[in-house]
Amino acid sequence: MALVEVKVPDIGDFDEVAVIELLVKVGDTVKAEQSLITVESDKASMEIPSSTAGVVKELRVKLGDKVKEGSVVLVVEAAGAAAAAAAVASALPAAAAAPVAVVAPAAAPTASGLIEIHVPDIGDFKDVAVIEVFVKPGDTIKVEQSLITVESDKASMEIPSSHAGVLKELKVKVGDKVNIGDLLAILEGSVAVATAAVAAPVAAAVAAAPAAVSAPTAVAVAAAVVAAPAHAPGASTLGLPHASPSVRKFARELGVPLEEVKGQGPKGRITQDDVQAFTKAVMSGATQTKAQAAKAPAGGGDGAGLGLIPWPKVDFAKFGPIERKEMGRIKKISGANLLRNAVMIPAVTNHDDADITDLEAFRVSTNKENEKSGVKVTMLAFLIKACVAALKKYPEFNSSLDGDALVYKNYWHIGFAADTPNGLMVPVIRDCDKKGVLQISQEMSELAKKARDGKLGPAEMTGATFTISSLGGIGGKYFTPIINAPEVAILGVCKSTMEPVWDGKAFQPRLMLPLSLTWDHRVIDGAAAARFNAFLGQILSDFRRVLL
Repeated sequence: MALVEVKVPDIGDFDEVAVIELLVKVGDTVKAEQSLITVESDKASMEIPSSTAGVVKELRVKLGDKVKEGSVVLVVEAAGAAAAAAAVASALPAAAAAPVAVVAPAAAPTASGLIEIHVPDIGDFKDVAVIEVFVKPGDTIKVEQSLITVESDKASMEIPSSHAGVLKELKVKVGDKVNIGDLLAILEGSVAVATAAVAAPVAAAVAAAPAAVSAPTAVAVAAAVVAAPAHAPGASTLGLPHASPSVRKFARELGVPLEEVKGQGPKGRITQDDVQAFTKAVMSGATQTKAQAAKAPAGGGDGAGLGLIPWPKVDFAKFGPIERKEMGRIKKISGANLLRNAVMIPAVTNHDDADITDLEAFRVSTNKENEKSGVKVTMLAFLIKACVAALKKYPEFNSSLDGDALVYKNYWHIGFAADTPNGLMVPVIRDCDKKGVLQISQEMSELAKKARDGKLGPAEMTGATFTISSLGGIGGKYFTPIINAPEVAILGVCKSTMEPVWDGKAFQPRLMLPLSLTWDHRVIDGAAAARFNAFLGQILSDFRRVLL
């Protein structure tokens, strides 16, 4: 073990430069070439790397200090080869540390190896859900290429790759929950050993070093004296935000567009805290990146994309008092989907009534018998089971368009619209064909509560093959629900009412349930829709038909 002073190397024709960032603290373990501080002149900024590896025992500089070549930055406790390399570095003649012109590095020699990609710091968010996976094993991945999308309860964010290579293994899937530091993927890539920019000083260092010092050690020592300018304040031709290389790397790892971050440091400099604050703001929904804003529909939609006349611009305050409230994120997202579905799907709606008099009596008696279980059976649970039977008899209603092909699904996942304080959400009950009415009622109650509490995960809102939109006991008679693409049909249900029904001899009081079936005319024709509604009504009037 040895205490080694790490000094400022030759940084060119600068007498004294200011310390504007401290990248390590006492107790940190640093690697050779790891950046320790950032210094800035009136023309450029650069990071000062460590010439040796070890544990930081003492920090000799603070923010605002002026340093120059030879100034002691810190003291590290080095061991083994690191200590030997440090001794060699201090013994190198001045010629070995001559100023080096900073140029774009040529292709670096590489060594193949497995690289682990982890979730970077995305702010104070725990257990964010994976809602999209963009890559698969065997894909060639580029640096900063998006791998997955994660979503908090307020925003979504793409996680890019910090390295390039071939994807060997993907450690997450849609629906998984991830946190900072979780392993995302394993790449087989190339790890840079040295760059052409340090070739000349390396040669000088090796020539001056004792024969016992290996070439890689000399490379590490020589590379430690080179630091590329991160930014030239006032040089607008560079078009770069005012930030150090380490902050740029940090922003790249998070996929943060640095040009959109407002720096709070000296002279508007962007710090790591600024990048973190920007990330938290995006994830919380408080702000949007330009890319997100470009994807979002314009407020109200101007109709230009459809060749329509522009949306009217009105100063409503001219006519009286107003109050302006921004739409919630859920309404913005659902609004865009609804507009697309309403415009692109040639939808037709059939209206019908189902006699649920006997089924309602059975539902009431079932709830009395199961009162102690705590599970309350709703009419919607019976309706879900009835729809599964109808979907099996008419499978085109359980399909989706895929180009010129029709995909028939051999699973029956039913979505149901849930009204929440934040807007309409559609939880999905999976494998309804394998579950009884009691289990469906229990799952429906749990999912509806999670939706109201804002705790519904993306995986719990995807995969539906058919959706039911029920207005329950609110009121109304019929309506035309909008199909939830890529599904091809949706059932709307209103409040049941007692009505006189002719039985051939007299009018009898019967409880009638209004049904509104909307269907995609590209897939379904009118006759099939009429048969589906009629069959559904038969099941609801005599639920024993579900067993047939």
